[in-house]
Amino acid sequence: MTPDFLWLHLKEVPAFRALLRGVEARFYQGLEMPAPILDLGCGDGHFASLAFPGKALVGLDPGWKALREAAARRAYRWVVQAEGARLPFPSGFFGTVISNSVLEHIPDVEAVLQEVARVLRPGGYFLFCSPSHRFVEFLSVYRLFRRMGLRWAAEAYGRFFNRISRHYHCDAPEIWAARLERTGLRPLCWWFYFSRGATALLEWGHPYGLPSLLYKTLFGRWILAPWRWSLWPVERVLRPFYEEPPGAEGAYFFMIARRPDGR
Repeated sequence: MTPDFLWLHLKEVPAFRALLRGVEARFYQGLEMPAPILDLGCGDGHFASLAFPGKALVGLDPGWKALREAAARRAYRWVVQAEGARLPFPSGFFGTVISNSVLEHIPDVEAVLQEVARVLRPGGYFLFCSPSHRFVEFLSVYRLFRRMGLRWAAEAYGRFFNRISRHYHCDAPEIWAARLERTGLRPLCWWFYFSRGATALLEWGHPYGLPSLLYKTLFGRWILAPWRWSLWPVERVLRPFYEEPPGAEGAYFFMIARRPDGR
């Protein structure tokens, strides 16, 4: 039985993050993920501890603060501080590399993809997700400005939201597929997720999540009252969007690639 990833996230992280990460956590269930596994850009390890508990050998991130949280959470056997473009591992070491909503934040992403291809063994898998080329046009304020005929305001808002989200790349899966192929990786499949309604909740969840940031700073926890009775109104709003199946379009996409085994 698949865990209720929405609730597992909602009781520990802000609502907009719980919705997005809850949806993404479901995608890993049942996927082939040969060991050893590298979580590239692991952050605080919270996502891995829920989506694939006990499976990832190494969590890697450039930020020491996040890695300290990941180590305390015991989501990995080892945590490693390093840049994605300079992975401190031998070639062909990993059976699977996972990078969940990370690559869009890296300016020189092709250098990272080259390293992923190097450390994957032949036949190994690369699993990742990223905002798609539809991300900005799915934002509610962007759509409102476009309906009002204020194209310049819509484009300015899109640039603003990408800037506060630290997005360097919001590209179509075909563009990512071409990047992967240049490194020797073979894209196998991808799918879109996150509808316009889900994206609007993510969008407006940022300002409404500011109190959680204060709680995290003062108390070391995002959520102070992680109980059903206190969170059920939010859960009720999020649940239909969490249960949406992948669609023909979406603000995000999930991709599975493989390093050819040469046979």
